Amino acid sequence: MRLRHSLAAAAGAAALLLTVPAAAHAAEGDFTYTYVDSTGEEGQATLHDPSSGECVTFDEAAREYDQPPAHSPRNRTASYAIAFTNADCTGEQFTMRPHTGGASERLQMRSVLFS
Repeated sequence: MRLRHSLAAAAGAAALLLTVPAAAHAAEGDFTYTYVDSTGEEGQATLHDPSSGECVTFDEAAREYDQPPAHSPRNRTASYAIAFTNADCTGEQFTMRPHTGGASERLQMRSVLFS
């Protein structure tokens, strides 16, 4: 009888643990990149404290058919940043170290993911 109650209590505790959502973490700091707008002018965008584990597609460079890719990233966050050549974190990738990682205009990217 006690074993049944113990098993039921353990199963209930496990179910509660599985239903509690995980806390969201941010890659503390700034990630900047350069893009070209619809008039052909360069602009710079900053992601401040981006969420870890979530793909960020750059609005200014998302559409391959009519927008050039972003370039010249600077990773000043506390997390690794993985830049992708395509939207939705697909295509070839390049990893940048925390705090000091970056690349030149030769790195063409449309999305990024933080560890």
